[in-house]
Amino acid sequence: MAGERTIVVTGCSSGIGAHCARALKADGWRVFATVRKPDDLSGLEAEGIEAFLMDYARTETISDLVGAVLERSGGRIDALFNNGAYGQPGAVEDLSTATLRAQFEANFFGWHELTRQVIPPMRKRGQGRIVQCSSILGVVPYRYRGAYTASKFALEGLSITLRMELQGSGIHVSLIEPGPIATRFTANALAKIKEHIDLENSPHAVDYIRQLARLDGSGPVNRHKLGPEAVYSVLKHALNSKNPRPHYPVTTPAKQGMFLKRLLPADLFYRLMRWTD
Repeated sequence: MAGERTIVVTGCSSGIGAHCARALKADGWRVFATVRKPDDLSGLEAEGIEAFLMDYARTETISDLVGAVLERSGGRIDALFNNGAYGQPGAVEDLSTATLRAQFEANFFGWHELTRQVIPPMRKRGQGRIVQCSSILGVVPYRYRGAYTASKFALEGLSITLRMELQGSGIHVSLIEPGPIATRFTANALAKIKEHIDLENSPHAVDYIRQLARLDGSGPVNRHKLGPEAVYSVLKHALNSKNPRPHYPVTTPAKQGMFLKRLLPADLFYRLMRWTD
């Protein structure tokens, strides 16, 4: 076990995190996976994956995780895949500041805290990989996704700055920017919009009808949606390549969005995005 490469993967109860944790284990990594709910531990542990409870919004759970991983691995953390997150839909004017703050606690500040805590053992070994599962919405804005978009824009800026600051240390930072991926993400987003947004009394009430249809599956099916294996294919490159890329867009819409943002005048691009559903 001492020779196995070790990786911390967050958000492993389902979707991208669960798939990548299992695929990494199959590829020979020693995987330390995190979940937020105790009921999600047993499934991972049954497959030989070391699982821990961690909540990005609770700093003490982050410190406990890092301490436990370092103790079990003899002080070795080769890689971190920050992945656990949720999306809070809703028009910007309908978001309370408390709701926006909660989005940032889970999607940004907690990621920063975990990242900071794994860098010292990586520096000690003179090597490491930090991969952030961002989103195409960290590069391209989208209506009614302001909270999530803001958290991912912030993550993009912080992570690329960190990448530049760590140059020469042996620690590489990369961002994965998925478009639509088949996970429970939209189901969780549906619960959040119902919990925090006054749908009926909003000036955006008519638009919310379409948004709810997209989230509950009653609307049009996105033919570009891929499975989580598409994310794992680029995660492997970010973890194993001698020169990992700063950005890894995943899915056709993500690649098209990045291309069009570079190609089109800003006003035209944002007007085009205004009518994209």
